[in-house]
Amino acid sequence: MITKIKVKKMFNDAGVQCPIATLNMIDDHVTRLIRTMAYRCEHGNIKRLTPDLFWVAIGNHKPNKNLRHSSKVK
Repeated sequence: MITKIKVKKMFNDAGVQCPIATLNMIDDHVTRLIRTMAYRCEHGNIKRLTPDLFWVAIGNHKPNKNLRHSSKVK
């Protein structure tokens, strides 16, 4: 789960100060991204978002074959 404490620590680890107003803006932006992902799933008729269907949520129109767990072909 993404928390403001984790976000602030990431910026602090990079040597960047991040005041609460900026953390609130980041929180708002991430909320909009997740809302967009949920919208894509709803309109893509996804009832359960699994790792194999994550491409729908992020807006790719073609699934990434590297994400699928398939058997090795010789």
